[in-house]
Amino acid sequence: MCGISGWVDYERDLQRERGTSQAMVDTMACRGPDAEGLWLSPHAALGHRRLAIIDIEGGRQPMIAEQDGRPIAVLTYSGEAYNFHELRDELKQRGHRFRTASDTEVVLEAYLEWGEDFVSRLNGMYAFAIWDTRREELLLVRDRMGIKPLYYYPTPTGVLFGSEPKAILANPLVRPVVDADGLRELLAFVKTPENAVFRGMYEVRPGQIVRIRRGGLSKRRYWQLESREHTDDLETTVRTVRELLDDIITRQLISDVPLCTLLSGGLDSSAVTALAARALEGDGKVRSFSVDFTGYAENFKPDEMRDTPDTPYVHDLVRHVGSQHADIILDSADLMDPAVRDAVLRARDLPIGIGDMDTSLYLLFKAIRGHSTVALSGESADEVFGGYRWFHDPEAVNAGTFPWLAGVGLAGHTSRGHFLEEQLLRKLDIPAYRADSYQQAMAEVPLLAGETGLEKRMREVSYLHLTRFVQILLDRKDRMSMAVGLEVRVPFCDHRLVDYVFNAPWSMKTFDGREKSLLRAATGDVLPVSVRDRVKSPYPSTQDPTYELALREETARLLDGGGFAAEPLVDTARVRAILAEPMAATSLQGPRAALEGLLQFNSWLEDYGTRIIV
Repeated sequence: MCGISGWVDYERDLQRERGTSQAMVDTMACRGPDAEGLWLSPHAALGHRRLAIIDIEGGRQPMIAEQDGRPIAVLTYSGEAYNFHELRDELKQRGHRFRTASDTEVVLEAYLEWGEDFVSRLNGMYAFAIWDTRREELLLVRDRMGIKPLYYYPTPTGVLFGSEPKAILANPLVRPVVDADGLRELLAFVKTPENAVFRGMYEVRPGQIVRIRRGGLSKRRYWQLESREHTDDLETTVRTVRELLDDIITRQLISDVPLCTLLSGGLDSSAVTALAARALEGDGKVRSFSVDFTGYAENFKPDEMRDTPDTPYVHDLVRHVGSQHADIILDSADLMDPAVRDAVLRARDLPIGIGDMDTSLYLLFKAIRGHSTVALSGESADEVFGGYRWFHDPEAVNAGTFPWLAGVGLAGHTSRGHFLEEQLLRKLDIPAYRADSYQQAMAEVPLLAGETGLEKRMREVSYLHLTRFVQILLDRKDRMSMAVGLEVRVPFCDHRLVDYVFNAPWSMKTFDGREKSLLRAATGDVLPVSVRDRVKSPYPSTQDPTYELALREETARLLDGGGFAAEPLVDTARVRAILAEPMAATSLQGPRAALEGLLQFNSWLEDYGTRIIV
C-alpha cells in the first residue's frame, strides 16, 4: 500500500517544477513511510511514497518500462493485485521478462501487453496512474469497489492527482474552496460518486478509468454491478460462498511483512480471523487485535444499535481458534488528545469524521502498526450479505430514501451539521440534495426483467449500499489506517464474491429468518456458537460521560472566546442550548454529535484555510 501523486501539464516544462512536485509527494509520507520516488519529464511528474509489502527491495516506484533505453510507460501504484502470480506466469509465456518479484511490475507489464483492457484481469485493491510516453497520455485507474482512493483536479492544460486531496492541495494551482454543493455533500451522508467536496476536484469512481490527453479528459467504467439470474440452489450457494472466501483469504494472506486480523467478535471479523487461522495452519498462529474502552464491558448499556459489548465474544473466538491476541484499551483522555484529533482530521482532509469512532480507530491502528504492517478486516460484509438492522426494517426499506437515513441508530452521524446557522441550512436544503442523490442512484440499479415486489426492492437496497454506503466506510478505514502506515485488506470486497451474492435472491440471503444467513451458514463450522449466533453490533463507541463532558467544556471555551473561524456559519444559540441540556449517566453518540461536528469543522477551517462560498 502506498501514496501516489502527480501532475500532467501539456503547456509547461514540469522538469522545472521539482519543488512543487516534491511537495505533493511529501503529503503522502504517512501512506508510505518506507521509501519515496519522483519521476519528472517535460509534461508529466509522477510521485510515490511506499509502504513496502511485497518484494521489499525490488518494488520501488515510480516504476519505468523501457524500450531501446527509453521510457515508454511509467507507473505510480497503490494497492495489491492478489492474482499477480498467475498474471506473471501468463506474461512470461508471452515473452515478458521481469526484474523484480513485485506485483507493481506485473501491473506495468500487463498494461504493455493488453493496453488499458488489462484492468479487467486484476483481482485486488488498487489506485494507480500510468503515463504512456509514446502517446503522452495519462490513465488514472481505481479498483472495482473503491477500496483505494484516487482524486484528480483538471486544469486548463492538464491534471493534478493524488491518493488524497492533500496531495492536490499542495499545488499552488489549487485553493481549498468549498461551494454549496460541496458543503451539502459534507452534511448529507450519501457519498455521491465522483464528488470530492473541494471545488474543481473529483474522485475517480470505483471501477473507472479516467484518461487525460492533449485533447481533454474522458471517463470509462470498466466494471459495475450487473444483474443476472441466480440458478444455484441454497446448498450450492452456501458452498460457493465458502469456496470463494477460502480462496480470497488465502490470496490476501500473501505478504512479506507481519500480518494480522482486526477482530470485533462479530460474525464478519470472526469469520475472517477463523478462516485465516485455518489457512495458516502449520505456519504459526494468526495474530488478532481488538479495541475496547476502559470500563466499557463492565458498565455497558444497550443502545439503538448495540445490544452487547464486543469483548466477551472476541475472547470466545480467540479461545476457539487459538489466535495470538491483544486488546487495545483506550480511555477518554486518549480520545480527547488534541494531537490525535488533529491527526484524524489531517488523515480525513475533511470534517466528515464520526467523532470518537474515528479517533479510536486511528489509535487502534497506531497500536497495531507497532506489531504488524498488514491487517485483514471484516468490513463490507454487512453491505454484501445484508447485515444492517435497517435491511430488515420495513419502514426503513420502504422510506423512499437511502435506508440508512431512515433506519434507527444513525442519528449521531446525520445530525452532525445541526450546529450550522438556520438560514444557511435552509439555503443548502439537505433533504432536497439527498432526494436528488437518491434518484440518481436508483436510476442506475440494474434490475432483472420482470423483477417485482420485495426481491426488486431488496436488490435496490443492496445496490445503494454497495455503491454508496460502503464507500463511506471504506474511505474511513483507508484514511485511519494509512495515516499510520498500516495496510488494511478487505476480503469481503473481492468483486467475485460481491457479484455472486448481489445476484442471490433476498429470500436466500435471509433463509433462516436472520441477517447474513448465507455468511453464517458458510462459516458457522469454524466459529464458536456464541459468535455464530450473535446479533449484528456495529463498531463500538465510548459511553463514558467524561468524554462528553470534555467535549462540552471545549465547545464552551470556543464559544466564550469568540472570533473563531466557524463563527459566521454557526448558530451559537442552538449550540449553547445543547450545552445547557443535562448530561445523561451514559453518554451516547446522538446527543454529542453536533459538538464533535462543530469542533472538527472549526479546526478544518483554521488548519486548511478553507474558504466557504454558498
